[in-house]
Amino acid sequence: MDAAQKLGFSKGTKLLIIHADDAGLSHAENRATVQALEKGIVNSYSIMVPCPWYYEMAVFAKNNPQFDNGIHLTLTCEWETYRFGPVLPISEVPSLVDENGYFFKKRDKLRENATAEHVEKELTAQIEKALKFGLKPTHIDSHMYSVGASPEFFEIYKSLGKKYKLPIVINEQLFEMVGLDPKVSIEKDDFLIDCVHMGEFKYFEKGGLAKYYDGVLENLSSGLNLILIHPAFDDNEMKGVTINHPNFGSEWRQIDFDFFTNEETRLKLREKNIELITWDDIRKKLYNS
Repeated sequence: MDAAQKLGFSKGTKLLIIHADDAGLSHAENRATVQALEKGIVNSYSIMVPCPWYYEMAVFAKNNPQFDNGIHLTLTCEWETYRFGPVLPISEVPSLVDENGYFFKKRDKLRENATAEHVEKELTAQIEKALKFGLKPTHIDSHMYSVGASPEFFEIYKSLGKKYKLPIVINEQLFEMVGLDPKVSIEKDDFLIDCVHMGEFKYFEKGGLAKYYDGVLENLSSGLNLILIHPAFDDNEMKGVTINHPNFGSEWRQIDFDFFTNEETRLKLREKNIELITWDDIRKKLYNS
């Protein structure tokens, strides 16, 4: 039985969440995310609480509860010159930061240095900061899937979902991406996304990222599908954020925005009988609320 059937849909139903990661990362990211929600077919997004532009996106989320939004739990910062760190004082979570007080760039450094105690404190603080601002998140997910840096961190992620009664993103493909064994961390009662679709650098490098997305929609399988995108504008701000980082860089993010605000893409959903669903829809079914 696939996830769509577990949610009460008939066999063969193609469910899809088109989800924008990294809201709050920058002003360009926020502007593109808002436009993709209002004018495009993006129907979910999540906010990075530790980032400098969090407040702008939090205000939007609070004033626009009609849009599905989650908390993009953040433990890593991959950029070369654009850096950020924990919402808690560094003295409370010293194992989460490098010698300059910023999150580590890569998951392996997080795995090598972070303690489970500090991970739990910081992730809880990120959720609580959003809640105290008045946000009503529909789910929680993870930047760079860094909660998968170790099985111990992933258990914290799952426990936070249960504590706050929010669905979390669990998928075998994402486990493989971060090098975790799904058999170790996935339990029988976990709610799994059937298929996650995310662009790869090989498509972008060859100018085929939009073609990849079109192929995903053309061949979408039944069950619950998630397309992860990162819409932003290829402007000077975003070029500065992503300098020397073409993978998920500013040009890539502009392609994401353009494709998922294109009317032809909207028509493709109808043509292929793809039904959009939000995390809030899932939350209500899982927690009866």
